Amino acid sequence: MTESESVVYRVVPKCACSTIGQIMYYSDHGAFFDGDIHDATKGMHKWALEDSHKLIERNVKGHKSYAFTCVRNPYTRILSSFFDKICGIQRNGKRYRGNLVPLLTQKYGIEVEGDFDQIASFRRFLLFARDTIRWRRPMEPDIHWSAMSGHVSTFIVNGGRYDNIFFTEKFNEGMQSVLDAIETAHTVDLATIPRFNESEGHGPKRAHPVADYFDDLSMHLVYEIYKRDFTLFKYDFENPGNKMPLGEVDLDEVHAKLGD
Repeated sequence: MTESESVVYRVVPKCACSTIGQIMYYSDHGAFFDGDIHDATKGMHKWALEDSHKLIERNVKGHKSYAFTCVRNPYTRILSSFFDKICGIQRNGKRYRGNLVPLLTQKYGIEVEGDFDQIASFRRFLLFARDTIRWRRPMEPDIHWSAMSGHVSTFIVNGGRYDNIFFTEKFNEGMQSVLDAIETAHTVDLATIPRFNESEGHGPKRAHPVADYFDDLSMHLVYEIYKRDFTLFKYDFENPGNKMPLGEVDLDEVHAKLGD
C-alpha cells in the first residue's frame, strides 16, 4: 500500500510486481526507489513490515482505497520461475534457497550448469513443482510457482475486495486503468518509465519458443497445478504459444470462487 493510502496492491510473484511496486513508490515520492523495491523498508507499507499490519488491515477491511492485482499466463509464469529461481544466480550472488538446486539434481535429474538441455530440465522441474503443490514434498510450495489464485484469494478471504485485476500481457493498459482511478501526488507516465525486471539476467536466456517446452505430459501437469488460474483469469490452456488472455476477468466470479 502506498504511504498516502492512495492504492492497495496484492502482490502476485512473477507478475510484474517489481515494476508495479516502483510505480506505486514513484506516485507518492516523485522518484523511484534506489534498488530492488522488494528490499524497501521505508516509503511504502508492506505486509512483511510489522508496523504496516494494522494500517493495511484497516484499509483493506474497510475498502478505503482502490485495490488491484495483476496476473500472468500460467505457462510463461512457470517458465519464468524456472529460469530465474532454478537456473539463475540471485541478487545476493547465491543460488535460490541454497541447497535447492543440488536437491533437484539428485532427486529429479535437473541440470542447470553449462550448455544444459533446457526443455528436458524444465519438464523435470514441472514434476517437482507439482509434487510441492500436491503433496508438499520434498518441500512446501514456493510463492513463485504456487498458483496465482492462491495468492489472489488470501486478500478476499481476509476481507478485501478487488476493484481491478489486469494482465501482465496488457500491462500499460491495465496499469493505466488503475492510475486513472486514483489520486496520486506525482503523475506517472507509463510510456517513459523503465521496466524493473529484477529477475532479468539472473539465469540463461530461454533458447526456444514457449510452446516447445510443453509436450502433452507437461501440459497435463500445468493444468493439474493451475486449472483455477486458467479458468478464472481466462488464459488459453490448449495453446501454450498463445500468451494472451481469451477474455476479461469477471471480478464477481473471482470473489465468489476464491472467497471461501
